[in-house]
Amino acid sequence: MAPRLQLEKAAWRWAETVRPEEVSQEHIETAYRIWLEPCIRGVCRRNCKGNPNCLVGIGEHIWLGEIDENSFHNIDDPNCERRKKNSFVGLTNLGATCYVNTFLQVWFLNLELRQALYLCPSTCSDYRLEDDIQKEKDYEPQTICEHLQYLFALLQNSNRRYIDPSGFVKALGLDTGQQQDAQEFSKLFMSLLEDTLSKQKNPDVRNIVQQQFCGEYAYVTVCNQCGRESKLLSKFYELELNIQGHKQLTDCISEFLKEEKLEGDNRYFCENCQSKQNATRKIRLLSLPCTLNLQLMRFVFDRQTGHKKKLNTYIGFSEILDMEPYVEHKAEPSKSQTRKPKCGKGTHCSRNAYMLVYRLQTQEKPNTTVQVPAFLQELVDRDNSKFEEWCIEMAEMRKQSVDKGKAKHEEVKELYQRLPAGAEPYEFVSLEWLQKWLDESTPTKPIDNHACLCSHDKLHPDKISIMKRISEYAADIFYSRYGGGPRLTVKALCKECVVERCRILRLKNQLNEDYKTVNNLLKVAVKGNDGFWVGKSSLRSWRQLALEQLDEQDGDAEQSNGKMNGSTLNKDESKEERKEEEEELNFNEDILCPHGELCISENERRLVSKEAWSKLQQYFPKAPEFPSYKECCSQCKILEREGEENEALHKMIANEQKTSLPNLFQDKNRPCLSNWPEDTDVLYIVSQFFVEEWRKFVRKPARCSPVSSVGNSALLCPHGGLMFTFASMTKEDSKLIALIWPSEWQMIQKLFVVDHVIKITRIEVGDVNPSETQYISEPKLCPECREGLLCQQQRDLREYTQATIYVHKVVDNKKVMKDSAPELNVSSSETEEDKEEAKPDGEKDPDFNQSNGGTKRQKISHQNYIAYQKQVIRRSMRHRKVRGEKALLVSANQTLKELKIQIMHAFSVAPFDQNLSIDGKILSDDCATLGTLGVIPESVILLKADEPIADYAAMDDVMQGKDEFVLGICWLGVRRRWDFTYWSVNIQYFYF
Repeated sequence: MAPRLQLEKAAWRWAETVRPEEVSQEHIETAYRIWLEPCIRGVCRRNCKGNPNCLVGIGEHIWLGEIDENSFHNIDDPNCERRKKNSFVGLTNLGATCYVNTFLQVWFLNLELRQALYLCPSTCSDYRLEDDIQKEKDYEPQTICEHLQYLFALLQNSNRRYIDPSGFVKALGLDTGQQQDAQEFSKLFMSLLEDTLSKQKNPDVRNIVQQQFCGEYAYVTVCNQCGRESKLLSKFYELELNIQGHKQLTDCISEFLKEEKLEGDNRYFCENCQSKQNATRKIRLLSLPCTLNLQLMRFVFDRQTGHKKKLNTYIGFSEILDMEPYVEHKAEPSKSQTRKPKCGKGTHCSRNAYMLVYRLQTQEKPNTTVQVPAFLQELVDRDNSKFEEWCIEMAEMRKQSVDKGKAKHEEVKELYQRLPAGAEPYEFVSLEWLQKWLDESTPTKPIDNHACLCSHDKLHPDKISIMKRISEYAADIFYSRYGGGPRLTVKALCKECVVERCRILRLKNQLNEDYKTVNNLLKVAVKGNDGFWVGKSSLRSWRQLALEQLDEQDGDAEQSNGKMNGSTLNKDESKEERKEEEEELNFNEDILCPHGELCISENERRLVSKEAWSKLQQYFPKAPEFPSYKECCSQCKILEREGEENEALHKMIANEQKTSLPNLFQDKNRPCLSNWPEDTDVLYIVSQFFVEEWRKFVRKPARCSPVSSVGNSALLCPHGGLMFTFASMTKEDSKLIALIWPSEWQMIQKLFVVDHVIKITRIEVGDVNPSETQYISEPKLCPECREGLLCQQQRDLREYTQATIYVHKVVDNKKVMKDSAPELNVSSSETEEDKEEAKPDGEKDPDFNQSNGGTKRQKISHQNYIAYQKQVIRRSMRHRKVRGEKALLVSANQTLKELKIQIMHAFSVAPFDQNLSIDGKILSDDCATLGTLGVIPESVILLKADEPIADYAAMDDVMQGKDEFVLGICWLGVRRRWDFTYWSVNIQYFYF
């Protein structure tokens, strides 16, 4: 079948030769593509959306032919969730709890620990299933021991393939979405378990953790002079082995136990010799636990990144580990103590394992079965019965889905053959509904054809691409089974829409010819009163406007009724689109005045002939029409005369004010507080905002509104007091005020309305010559509001989102003194030539003087006074970078730790080697923000780097516990062999 665009053109090709009033039923059926040939299965690979008779590729292929019953449902076989015979029970990973599940399996496989936990008294032993209330409630363990008891009982006798440990994880307060350090978890939980069981009366329960997991070693120091041994006994639950530089587990153990020489400054004080002597120190294993936990230290500190990194070194280990050569015997030393350890059969090699658990082998035959207590077994039986009920329910749901699918299969096979309409009576149904009817994963909804209706409540011709023509027999069955409507029969073909579409297509084809005709008509002069007024802008773009209007009319069907099957367009989106369309001017609306009449400006319109207007009116029938004899808007004429009168009045007022205040307008001969004029003792103050707005009006009286009042209230606080001191008005606040001579003030009071009078008076105090001069302001300064303003200005300096600061690295042999840096925190490591000299008080900063010179100021009120002050906060001198200094972009809410990471990337200095200071103040709180530490924009922070640590082991100790690592379980293997001198192995693999 031809592509959809070709079918679209073929369906409307007749419109080129047929006028709208000549449209017949044959043309309507051609537009709706009633008689297109249907597609054949096997020939047409996918559905042809341009052909309503194509019923291929709508989802029928999954129903035709034989179908597997499993395709009728998405329910897995419940027997897959059942525990297989002689297999272990798994644990559900709740997100990032694989490390917890690993230890639960390890502890469960420890029969002695399991037996001891079963013997631990529990409140759940009073639980009775015979009670009706208890039957309705699920059992909830209250303590950690009860959680372990219940989990171990389920792992032992549950019928499920895996169980959920969420209750145990929740009791520990662990975050299921965050992976924790498995080694740290092992230490903390074993400590918690040991503390909990230590309160039990039964010694087998009380001491089980120490019996199974606790060993003992001694730190032995031997004096080389007298041979005296000093021992410090210590218990351990795991051995931490360094793997760097080793390939075998036995080498790691040997390094752990090797001797360390104490010489030089590190000599040992011998109590026997009563002096410092050379000595050796080592660790001696005195006893090993039944379960030996070996921690492989795979994480070391990387100085380049400032973080720990994982060592992917391959470590070889055997399933059987001979620990006899490493353990100190109380008897005489034998030859076996000097021989190398044996490596049993079954060796492994891993680059990811960092925890190995070995189990002691004994010659005695252990009790391989642990009996579950009766009260726990009842709980397990109850859980098993729930699981069986669930399996029966899932099997029934599967059966119902299969029966429903078979019935749907028969329905589709029957109706699909009767779908094609041919020459018999037909109806239209949406393609989307047919596809959902054939989709086995979604339930079939009632038929909804409202989305494809035109404004005449019939089938829109442009919607035919998403509709399918089916037989009346199939339509009757669909509507009887699924309901819906309205039904679209042969009477639903809309003649009005076809005629309108024919008119639009003919206008599109005729547009280019009419464009040339109108251009020729515009060249002819209009005689008499036969012309019409048309906007010049509309004439320049009338062809584009006509084409857009025709396209909009042609595309109304795509947005008229929204999407199919009841979903509608977003109301907010449709409102926004309507607003945008209303804002766009239509043809000839550019000469409309605000009152809807002809505008008074003849420069915006042009007179065209009657023939040209008739051509344009074919494309814009709703355009406003203004014959040449049409009068302009009377209201606009009145407003124009009033505007001219106001403009003349404004010019007269501006000229009068300019003449009255020439120096204020030209900014000449202005008084200065820092250099008080001798010929007056009083100066008046107005807002600089008033002066600037007044100058704008005087310069351009026709464009700006006149200034009628002096708003000095913006310079006062809510209590009526002045917000500025005399000193501040000579410096940073001088940009906010304008000084007025007494003679000018008299003229200002005549020309403007003054809300508050603000003046500065100079008085001479004392009889001594020369006398002391004082300056008094009226109204007086408000100290409280002035202090609040200063605090707000300082707060603004510490509330920035992106600012530049400078970090200067101090050379080691140069001391940094607090007083060696000027106001801008320039470090003492700079030379005298590099330092900027501080400017004297009152001297203008050229950078600051140019920053706000042309900015527009807003009128100030009591409420927004502080916001207005933010625009004129004065910075210190512009900083100039020196050698050894780098600029960093920071924010006020950024922590010091984050800044240290930035400095590490800029200077290659690790965070713990950085000593930062500002103005002599040491910055040490890593959690504090830069704003609270007093770091403001353009600050200079001094960096003093410590010497690098040569001892990598000590460096690793510094970073111990600083980082957490992502862990995951890969494999857990269990092997049992019985031998007195060897250890069997439970091997855990963890992946970072």
